[in-house]
Amino acid sequence: MSETPVFVGIDVAKAELAVAVRPTGERWTTANAEAAWPPLVARLQALAPQLVLCEASGGYELPLVGALAAAGLPVVVVNPRQVRDFAKATGTLAKTDRLDAGILAHFAEAVRPAVRPLPDAATQLLAALVARRRQLVEMLTAERNRLGVAPGPLRAELQGHIADLTRRVAQLDQDLDQHLRASPLWRAQEDLLRSVPGVGPVTARTLLATLPELGTLDRRTVAALVGVAPFARDSGTLRGRRSCWGGRAAARTALYMATLTGVRFNPTLTAFYGHLVAQGKCKKLALVACMRKLLTILNAMVRTQTPWTPRAAMA
Repeated sequence: MSETPVFVGIDVAKAELAVAVRPTGERWTTANAEAAWPPLVARLQALAPQLVLCEASGGYELPLVGALAAAGLPVVVVNPRQVRDFAKATGTLAKTDRLDAGILAHFAEAVRPAVRPLPDAATQLLAALVARRRQLVEMLTAERNRLGVAPGPLRAELQGHIADLTRRVAQLDQDLDQHLRASPLWRAQEDLLRSVPGVGPVTARTLLATLPELGTLDRRTVAALVGVAPFARDSGTLRGRRSCWGGRAAARTALYMATLTGVRFNPTLTAFYGHLVAQGKCKKLALVACMRKLLTILNAMVRTQTPWTPRAAMA
């Protein structure tokens, strides 16, 4: 008889890791520190788990996940909302680190999410640079809004901060450019994405950083991953409108901004948007449909390594 498969859940906190194993019920805690990872890795390797599951914890999980993956362990990072919904469905309403580790192990055993390749160090750095640029732009926008209503004595201080943020955004743009240009593959991918009318450097770099699966998935899966796929909410005789939800917010925001430009200057998206509006679709729905179409085009381009051509896009 084959051995019973083992599933491990690890709840990641800033200072501590809570570990739970199914079906044995074994539990222990250890420090979330680099010195404590080798004994943890050795102990997990001895268990030969079919799956090790963590949930996204604001970045605290990334070094540990990298160490587990480097040791050849099948590790998956899941959305905390999914795990919390699973816990409620099983009647577990309390929340502690030990309970969360047990729920993660149970989730791994019941759902068995697929193991996907983890981003390498260069991709993680690119994602961090893109995220930092987005944070600075948000701060810059907030300061500019405050400047419009600020009293006289505060205007000089706000203007100085705005100038400093502007310089830092420009510096990050240079760092991003250098980081991308240092890799021939990324340079080619960015040029490929930017060949599409409406897709600029920010959109291309955001998609490269936050959607590394682009070109490796089918159009329906990648649309769901970004959050532009319509989902049904029908039950009995009730037939509701389809709606989009979930997905990767950063990639979706970048795609939205590219689509706003694309429906004006990209002939394929312009025609598609006009056709939907002429059919009586509301403009917001038509815009989301254009986002999905643009994502499908980009996904196909990356998969086939084919630059933009209107004829191919119409096909």
